[in-house]
Amino acid sequence: MEKIKVGVLGATGSVGQRFIQLLENHPFFTVTHLAASEKSAGKTYGEVMKSRWKISSDIPEYAKNIIITLPKPSETKGVQLVFSGLDSSIAGEVETEYAQNGAIVISNSKNHRMDPHVPLMSAEVNSEHLEVLKSQKTSGKIITNSNCTIMGVTISLKPLHDKYGIESVMLFSMQAISGAGYPGVPTMDILGNVVPYISGEEDKAEIEPQKCLGTVENGQIKSATFPISAHCNRVPVFDGHTVCVSVKFKKKPSREDILKTWKEFAGEPQKLDLPLAPKQPIVYREEDDRPQPRLDLDTGRGMATVVGRLREDSILDWKWVVLSHNTIRGAAGAALLNAELLYKKGLISS
Repeated sequence: MEKIKVGVLGATGSVGQRFIQLLENHPFFTVTHLAASEKSAGKTYGEVMKSRWKISSDIPEYAKNIIITLPKPSETKGVQLVFSGLDSSIAGEVETEYAQNGAIVISNSKNHRMDPHVPLMSAEVNSEHLEVLKSQKTSGKIITNSNCTIMGVTISLKPLHDKYGIESVMLFSMQAISGAGYPGVPTMDILGNVVPYISGEEDKAEIEPQKCLGTVENGQIKSATFPISAHCNRVPVFDGHTVCVSVKFKKKPSREDILKTWKEFAGEPQKLDLPLAPKQPIVYREEDDRPQPRLDLDTGRGMATVVGRLREDSILDWKWVVLSHNTIRGAAGAALLNAELLYKKGLISS
């Protein structure tokens, strides 16, 4: 079958680079357009990125000779699917323009996340939220990823919320510097240090999981109502967000119940055997000192959520530690998995 023509907006940034890497030789999609700022427009991707590529693997050959354009629908004609890694300062307007011109947009930016008619997608968690695409008035559609901090958290909560109900959540994040983009956090601010503030992060962490775990009613998403309290911190780790989670349940499960629920959990990506889907979306580590970014980050090619240290909480019910790869599972990989889900469900066609 003919592959879907894909564009990447913000292709020179840290998330854009992950898109370029993950889309190499993809069975469903072929990259035909790359878009970035005026500084890069008109040059080849290889020329622009020879000193800016920050991923350990080399720039894929397919991308090197693509001429970078501006992020405008008129500059990327023929593209059916757009992955957006644009900065939020411009993403909202640009993504809307693409949707109005018939493209499906899958965005990593915050601009459209809380629109009740826009799915805040984590493919294993809420594939049924795709139903609300019918209520979007544009010829194209917009889908967003959740914030990278809560992607793994929400995945760990999903099967437990379905079985036991959640009353409240407390979370403490230790977030990698790559989450700040490039060049990110100044060296003298982060080395040997913990920064107990990330602008806007706690607000996202306290509302986005509720939307992800909400229900579809009358063509829009109604968020779950359990409260979340979040503390978000930047730590001197390159990749990998670690989050300590405490949860109060409506019906308290046993330790064995929780572990069994996590082990048996599978979402639509696993049932459909999507190319980027981890075979086991939640991987539990039994060791007392796991998960750790250095040891566990690449589990499931960076797409699995790694959980450990499950123990009773003296104030709430249970607590555990979640690790997820913030630029793969929390950003480009999640967006690509969402696109694969759309393709398999026949919502994108060549």
